[in-house]
Formats: sequence, C-alpha cells, structure tokens
Amino acid sequence: MDNILEMKNINKSFFGVRALKSVSLEIRRGEVHCLIGENGAGKSTLMKILSGAYQRDSGEIVFNGKPLDTSSTLQVQQEGISIIYQEFNLASVLSVAENIFMGREPLNKFGMIDKEKMYADTQEILDKLGVEVSPKALVNKLSVAEQQFVEIAKALSFGAKLIVMDEPSATLTPKELERLFAVIYDLKMKGVSIIYISHHLDELIEIGDRVTVLRDGENVATDDVDKIDKDQIIRWMVGRDLTNSYPPRTVTPGEKVLEVKKLSSEGVLKDINFSLYKGEILGVAGLVGAGRTELVRALYGADPKDTGEIYLNKQLINVDSPKDSIDHGIGLLPEDRKQQGVVLGQSIKNNITLAKIDKITKKILIDNGQERREVQQYIESLGVKTPSQEMLARNLSGGNQQKVVLAKWMFTNSNILIFDEPTRGIDVGAKYEIYELMNKLTEQGKSIIMISSELPEIIGMSDRVLVMHKGRISSVYDRTELSQEKIMKSAAGEVG
Repeated sequence: MDNILEMKNINKSFFGVRALKSVSLEIRRGEVHCLIGENGAGKSTLMKILSGAYQRDSGEIVFNGKPLDTSSTLQVQQEGISIIYQEFNLASVLSVAENIFMGREPLNKFGMIDKEKMYADTQEILDKLGVEVSPKALVNKLSVAEQQFVEIAKALSFGAKLIVMDEPSATLTPKELERLFAVIYDLKMKGVSIIYISHHLDELIEIGDRVTVLRDGENVATDDVDKIDKDQIIRWMVGRDLTNSYPPRTVTPGEKVLEVKKLSSEGVLKDINFSLYKGEILGVAGLVGAGRTELVRALYGADPKDTGEIYLNKQLINVDSPKDSIDHGIGLLPEDRKQQGVVLGQSIKNNITLAKIDKITKKILIDNGQERREVQQYIESLGVKTPSQEMLARNLSGGNQQKVVLAKWMFTNSNILIFDEPTRGIDVGAKYEIYELMNKLTEQGKSIIMISSELPEIIGMSDRVLVMHKGRISSVYDRTELSQEKIMKSAAGEVG
C-alpha cells in the first residue's frame, strides 16, 4: 500500500517514565485512520512527536517517502502535516482570513497587506470545503463547529497532506458532526489523509477506514474498521472485557440534604424547585441551552441568582460566591476542567490542597509533611496515575485530571459534589473508573448532582433525573421509569 506516513519504533520517556515503547504507526494516502486508546495510552505524546512539539528519544519518521525533520512545529507544518487540537489555535479577535494567513499575509506591490487577495484566497478554500462562513467574520462570533472548519481551512492553506484531528466532536451537536463528517469524506476523496482521535467508538466505526489501538504506551492492534466491532476495540483498549458500561447502584438514598426553592435568574432559570438526598446521584438532563450548567453555577455561587432559597440540612444558607459554597461543603467539578477545574501550570499536590490551604497550615506556615501525606492518600485512593506529586497537571491525561479535581473536593470534606459532564473527553476504561468513584462517594454518604449530555450515562448512573427545558424543570423521573425516549421528549418540551 502507498503510505504517506511511517512512524517506526518511536520511544519517549519523561522523568525516567517510559511514555512510548517502540510504537509504530502507518498512515495510507487518502485514508481516515482512527487512533485510540485509554487516557495516558500515549496518543497525545505520539502526535506531539509527529508535530515537532516533543522530540523523540529514538525511532524513525518517514513522510511522503523521505525522512521528516521534526525539529520544529513550523517545519512539520510546512512539510504538509497539520494538527487540530481540542483547544483551537485561533485568535478570537481577528477575522477568519487573518487567522488562516497569519504571518503569511499576501502583500501588494507596495509591501502592504493585500486584504482583497487574502479574502479571495480564503473564500476559495472555504468554498472547497463547502463551508458558509465569511472570510471577514470575527472568530469570536463563530460557533465551535465553524471555528473547527476555520482550523481545517488553515491546514489546507499550508497544503496539508495529513491532518490530525484530536477529539473533533467533543463539543459538536449531531448536526454539526454530520457536517464535519461530510468535510472529512470530501478531504479523503481529494487524497488528504486524516488521523482521527476520539473516545466515541460509534464515530470511529462510521468515519474510519482503519484503527490503531495503543495501551500503556505500546501498540496493541491495527485493523480494518469493517472487520471489527466496538466490543473488540474496548478489549484492545482496556485489556479486558467490560461486560457492563456502568457499575451497579447499590446505595439507597437517605434523608434530604439539599432543597432548592423558586430559584430564578433573569433570562436563564425560571422557578427551579428540587431536592437532593444523602447518598443520591441526581442526574440533570436537557438539550444544549436548556440551562443545566447555569443551574449548577448558580447553586455553586459562580453566577448570580435573582430569587430563590437554598436549604442545606434544613437550614437556609447564603451561596453568593464559590467561597460560600466551599464553606458549606459544596464542590463543583466543572465541564471545562482544563480552564476551570485544574491549574495546569501547578503540581498535582498544589491543585489538591489549594481550595483549603488552611487545613495544612500551622500558624502561618504550610506543614509540608502533612501536605505530602494527605495528597499521597488521595493519589492512591483515587488511582491517579503519576510518578510524582510534583508532576504538573497539564501533563496528566483527562481522566487523571478529573481525579485530581475530585481529590481537591474530598480534601475540603465536601458532602455535596456537582459533576458537570464528568466523563467528557475521557476514554471508556477511565469512564468506568470515574463511575466507580462516584458510587464509592455515595456509599460514604456524599450526594452528587450530575449533568450529562450522554443519555446512557444519565440512565446508567442516576437514582433520579431532572429534565430541563428552556430554563425550567420539565419532568422528574425515578430510576425505575427512565428511558431515553421519555427524557428526549421532556427535553424537547413535549412532556411536563
């Protein structure tokens, strides 16, 4: 077969820990090749080596029939390889055209930027993609899907022959995903190769030609997508059978611990009433824009509320700021853990203790010994995979970052935990670990409010489910009466 890329026996270590062990990857011309594995399997490290962001310890990379110079990311990009990360590399205050040609703007005979040519060249690329976006539009006015198409257009402006897409569907609606797949198929027909990284196995089976699975920094398998099924992929990823996607719920909820009455926020939330019980997982479902995230941010004190009362253990409390929430034992694991959950430039240790530093402070000094002991306890009990407490949070996988956020709230002795999209961007094996931790927390008497856009997750983990529609609670279902059809109808406003 005609391979455009060959990565052979790639090795990479960090601080003495082997991240990649003789990993090889072959990409054919004009194919969609799915690269998958659990968080921490080595996918990101391998792609950063390909991009020039990391330098390999050993191994060989051949692109388009010749050795690839990966000494810099610009060099790799100029060779025809572009990587589109989950966090887009776009300047939000600049136009689409300015982003696509940044640093390479066409000049007129006077040495000035030729904006008309730049707009025309941008329009030509967008037309080839079939994307209806104005070259003059500011990026911060575009939807996430449109920004993704701008990234693809930028890649094509470099003459990309290989595009790596890292979790491209993470924040897309089903309709936007359908449009993305149409663009990918069109690129494939034009001979562009795609490396598609995702945790959503249904997507891989729909869009992929072949799949390569990594586990613990090593190759496990490469095969044609049409020869395998999801169960086989999961076995390769986790090294075992996952007979159930969700661990059984064994906790019987106890007394009422939280009650919300007539909570409203102008233009967002309208007359919200609900209760939460000890040891309960309360799911919150709804369509995008229904007000789910706004609800939990109001509960946490991150957003103001106009009216409403919150009772904790039958006592009226004021929650006007996150500090109030923390003081009352309420913790939030936010949807965007990289921006709001962890401090990426800080160590695991600092991330765990920062919300309640006075717990390990004697007079005015931090008791370093106590801090290390307590942090190690959470690392071990939650199964955080790290060689050291001092490792920066940015170097952890998504699943391990989520465990660090959870450890932070356990350190503060929070009894009510709000999980906003707890497993977004996390692989199937790490998801199961998070679910087991949630069950363990409720067994200890803690209560959980869980927002999720994944209906199987809502049904599989919740004791009760609140369904929201246009800022209101449209229905409440017990576990025994849950179904995807009921939730979807209620979310669309057909029930309630």
